[in-house]
Amino acid sequence: MIKKILFFASLLPVYLAGQVYEPSSTLWGAPDLQGVWQAVNTANYDIQDHEARLNVPAGYGVVVGNELPYRATAFNQRVENYRQRDLLDPEANCFMAGVPRSNYLPYPFQIFQTEDQIVLTYEYVHSIRNIHMNSEHPGIPGIQWYMGDSRGHWEGNTLVVDVTNLAPNWLDRSGNFYSEDAHIVERYTLIGPDHMNYHVTINDPQTYIEPWEMEMTLYKRQEDNIRILEYECYTFFGDEVPDAMR
Repeated sequence: MIKKILFFASLLPVYLAGQVYEPSSTLWGAPDLQGVWQAVNTANYDIQDHEARLNVPAGYGVVVGNELPYRATAFNQRVENYRQRDLLDPEANCFMAGVPRSNYLPYPFQIFQTEDQIVLTYEYVHSIRNIHMNSEHPGIPGIQWYMGDSRGHWEGNTLVVDVTNLAPNWLDRSGNFYSEDAHIVERYTLIGPDHMNYHVTINDPQTYIEPWEMEMTLYKRQEDNIRILEYECYTFFGDEVPDAMR
């Protein structure tokens, strides 16, 4: 009898590992993503695998396959971005970090939900995203926002967010970037009560020869008094303001 119990106990972790997590629901039946979330990785330094260097910790990348399919001219721009990263990085200049970078900055963000809209509020420079559910993009060419225009819908327990109308922005401190042609699709899936899988597909034909993906885990903060605080950002260039910012 004891042997049978031990046998079934040994199978239990395998059985549970194959189960799909069923999240708690809101009053209107959608998965409840609300709470304060934060990435715990080094993607903001470099979204690819990278060694440690001055003021940069070593880290595994979040790019699926680790390779970025840059066009030749865009790769040259990425090299120049890295060379001038202290002056040109939007984060260094206190600009909004855009999508998806805002989700893996080293600061928390909070998710609020209603049936028609999901709101993400970020600690970094008071950024806010409004994800309008089951609605269409405005379809007006030439409009660009740092955080883009976000339209969401549910596919089972996954929140799928389609993002267009993005202003050009960087993906990390190493100069990886996207252009105003970027079209980004995010997928938020709870994989446990305090863990969320965050998957991103970036399609930017001006910069990359094909779409590529990144993936990471977001963690729900557990402190009793957790809240989004204020992170003000100031730049001090003195007389060395780069021409791109004049």
